[in-house]
Amino acid sequence: MPALTDTFTLSNGVTIPKIGFGTWQIPDGPETYDSVRAALDAGYRHIDTARAYGNEESVGRAVRDSGIPREEIFITTKCPAEVKDAAGARHAFERSSALLDLGPIDLYLIHAPWPWNAIGSDHRAGNIEVWKVFEELYDADKTRSIGVSNFVVDDLEDLIAATDVVPHANQIRWFVGHTQPDTTAYCHEHDIQVEGYSPLATGRLMRNRDVAAIAEKYGKSVAQVGIRYLLQHDILPLPKSTTPSRIVENADVDFELTAEDMAALDALDAGESEGR
Repeated sequence: MPALTDTFTLSNGVTIPKIGFGTWQIPDGPETYDSVRAALDAGYRHIDTARAYGNEESVGRAVRDSGIPREEIFITTKCPAEVKDAAGARHAFERSSALLDLGPIDLYLIHAPWPWNAIGSDHRAGNIEVWKVFEELYDADKTRSIGVSNFVVDDLEDLIAATDVVPHANQIRWFVGHTQPDTTAYCHEHDIQVEGYSPLATGRLMRNRDVAAIAEKYGKSVAQVGIRYLLQHDILPLPKSTTPSRIVENADVDFELTAEDMAALDALDAGESEGR
């Protein structure tokens, strides 16, 4: 499936597969291991995890056991959202690296601009401190690219103004009806690749009649239309499933939505507040 072999190119020249396999909320152990193996067997070459997901060890083992050359697989993990100091960032990276046991990380992200138990609180100074550690890791080739997650325009501006490396990616909640236009436009202007997590609105999209009507026209599922919509906006989707047939289906998106249908999907944006 070409959608799985196509790539975006980050601002530093690193290529990243256009579709990633998300592992949020998949428990460590057999569920994560089997899901990642199923994704790799289906042709996915981009796996997204995080220290907070608690499943890095199983992700790493699945990748090693797959027999696929390491350089053919793109691995993203994330520094916990509550870590806002240099020592914590160094420790978190070493822990993730040890659990994954896959050599250099391909993309390392700050998971959020604030701890999850204090959403919206001001941690600008801490983010800058953590980012400077990220720059060290990047300079030392311990990670091939660095980025952020759940950052909006103000967060990005504050970080970029005080540091040297502009984030290579920003992973945000992005799906039909919730497209974070201001943040997306800022990222496109600054050559920051936008990745969309929860591209199926954590399942809510499946109940959307407007999307279902469009999907029927193409003989595709609502999920496939949802994922295709991201790709046509140059957003990197990170669909998640533990069902092998759905894992395959989510990557079978080599079709083109018409400009008219894209406009109809754009019109569904509810203008929700940004951030998870």
